[in-house]
Amino acid sequence: MVVNRSEGTTPALPHRPSIDDVLGAQKVLAGVSRVTAMEGSRYLSQLVGAPVLLKCENLQRTGSFKVRGAYTRIAALSAEERASGVVAASAGNHAQGVALAASLLGVRSTVFMPAGAPLPKVAATRDYGALVRTHGQVVDETLHAAQSYARETGAVFIHPFDHPDVVAGQGTVGLEILEQCPEVGTIVVGIGGGGLAAGVALAVKSLRPDVRIIGVQAEGAAAYPPSLAAGHPVALDSVATMADGMKVGRPGDVPFKIIGEYIDEVRTVSEDALSRALLLCLERAKLVVEPAGASPVAALLSEPESFTGPVVAVLSGGNVDPLVMQRTLRHGMAAAGRYLSLRLRLPDRPGVLAGLLGELSVADANVLTVNHVRTDPRLGVDEAEVELQLETQGPQHCIEVAAALRETGYTVLS
Repeated sequence: MVVNRSEGTTPALPHRPSIDDVLGAQKVLAGVSRVTAMEGSRYLSQLVGAPVLLKCENLQRTGSFKVRGAYTRIAALSAEERASGVVAASAGNHAQGVALAASLLGVRSTVFMPAGAPLPKVAATRDYGALVRTHGQVVDETLHAAQSYARETGAVFIHPFDHPDVVAGQGTVGLEILEQCPEVGTIVVGIGGGGLAAGVALAVKSLRPDVRIIGVQAEGAAAYPPSLAAGHPVALDSVATMADGMKVGRPGDVPFKIIGEYIDEVRTVSEDALSRALLLCLERAKLVVEPAGASPVAALLSEPESFTGPVVAVLSGGNVDPLVMQRTLRHGMAAAGRYLSLRLRLPDRPGVLAGLLGELSVADANVLTVNHVRTDPRLGVDEAEVELQLETQGPQHCIEVAAALRETGYTVLS
């Protein structure tokens, strides 16, 4: 059911945006947001068996799609509302989007961020012009602080996803996809609170109802499947995922209705799949993408045969903390079979370890760590064990390395 402003809606359930709102947002954003590139992926195309293109919102201003919705929302404020300033709560992408949008529109902005927010994201938010205030350890605590600040000061709270203007702004991604790839068959888009997915679905289905739209959530933060089954937003008891942009425990009321009507399917992806997707984007596409932004690629990697092409995967953001990137890439390499852990038993005499390392060199395995054990009671007086962590070229290479060591006479225990 479409609810109009004139019907006396409560703030919790504002009007539902329409395709006209999305088209209006596109005009508002002209010259503000970038029409981001659409890049083909040969690797994913071969895997899926159909053309796969990447919609690179990680190259958008502020590093994510968020500036589209934030600018659309703030631009719609009255002069009186603008004079009161705006306030937001975020650990990263929404914070930067609001800060830049407000700065461009000459509006004072305050952004509440949790104490654990990555320092590069805090610095970027300040650089875009916002006053940053730190509060709480998790985003929920930060959100409550921002809402209290709005009530106390009269500042307008800019929700990250649960507002029709925000959804309309994010929907401009969908319009660009139709312009850049008119023959698109399937669009794959990540879902956190649902603003981007709802906007894309609204825009695309209104103009091309034949296009299949698949939403993707991280397994540890998948609030939409149970909510869609129940017919209303359901809050999760907890969320746990490396994809910070998807750590939302309850769908927004506005995007939920749109997603329930227009999105054909919502899938979940594992942490391993997210890690592998981030690694693939970096290695094959030469694109820095955060875990949430890589979720559509994770879905393609998980079930490549289930997509009708041409496929467009929306890379929603690239604001990844370097430390998170390091850990995620390491996890992704392990998930992709690029690491091999071995334990071998050797004669304890000079030159044997050097000989082992020489054999690994011949096998093109890169030694990361070596742990040499001589004092375990399981060992004979003339024996030693070596634990190795190796970097390999993939699962098949792991098998070949272990086989080569056995053929050479080494006792491989694991």
